[in-house]
Amino acid sequence: MFEWQKQIQIIVDEIDKCIKYNHDEVLTLQYLSHKLGYSEFHTTRKFKEITGMQFRDYLRHRKLAFTLKEVRDSDKSMLDIAFTYGFSSHEAFTRAFKKAYGITPSKYRKDPRPVVLRTKISAFDRYFFGLGEIGMMHSTDGIQIYFITIPAHKFLHIKNYESNGYWDFWQKQNQIPGQDYETICGLLDSIKGKLDDRGGSEINCGSGQIMAYINDPKGRLCDWGFLRTECWGVRLPSNYKGEVPPQMFLIDIPEAEYIVFEHGPFQYEQENCSVEQKIETAMANFDYAAANCCLDTSPGRIMYFYYNPEQYFKYIRPIQNLKENVSTSNET
Repeated sequence: MFEWQKQIQIIVDEIDKCIKYNHDEVLTLQYLSHKLGYSEFHTTRKFKEITGMQFRDYLRHRKLAFTLKEVRDSDKSMLDIAFTYGFSSHEAFTRAFKKAYGITPSKYRKDPRPVVLRTKISAFDRYFFGLGEIGMMHSTDGIQIYFITIPAHKFLHIKNYESNGYWDFWQKQNQIPGQDYETICGLLDSIKGKLDDRGGSEINCGSGQIMAYINDPKGRLCDWGFLRTECWGVRLPSNYKGEVPPQMFLIDIPEAEYIVFEHGPFQYEQENCSVEQKIETAMANFDYAAANCCLDTSPGRIMYFYYNPEQYFKYIRPIQNLKENVSTSNET
């Protein structure tokens, strides 16, 4: 089964690549099954078995996800967008778009609101299956540690008071109607103006979606010794006025100081666990007192976790300057 998980991931990656570069002529089950060396029947049966949906349905929904961002972010005509993504006419595109999102493309362009996009499937993950690293490759890049000031912004998110880590977070969320992985990630992917969005549609690879941890008296005691609530969401401009989905929270994050522990690009299958251990060690061993600061564990402070093997693995943790602590103590 693991082998087929990897094969389906090849198909999923190829689908997004072809859609992105408008290679519609090769986006056929015949081409993709031939690429794997299996019959169309066997490939489509395995695709549904692993992903839970028919190949043709996944392909249609992924194309529509790409078109929605074109409608939202570009000034192309609806006809140009329709033809670019393989629709036979403006009318055919409008019908498919409205059926998927409950609104016509023209109305959506005037009033973009959160809708559930079909995000890219991650069919194969070595760590999810408990396979760990392969090979003997180890990163030669060190951990960068630096301080930053993050301007005021908003954070739109869901949260879970009981979860412990990414996989546990989504296992628990998937039990809550309307807060499952596909619904939440699809909604967040459709929102315009995300501060960390690089234009991608896949999770953890440019879609602007990140894990976060909010210091919270109602939260779970974490390994770092304080109470926190795990969240998944997107950072938005401080003047964001868009619609907030009913199952989500929108909070204001004031301008503040943070410390960043960052590792550069790495090979996911060979290095993920090693990089994570290096980051954890660096955070545990950092001498905050020598840097004249301390972790800020006061309620409401937020820590962000950015994860993209092609770019970085980094934690952004809230801090407080020790001089400020002393000054505040003297004033009281």
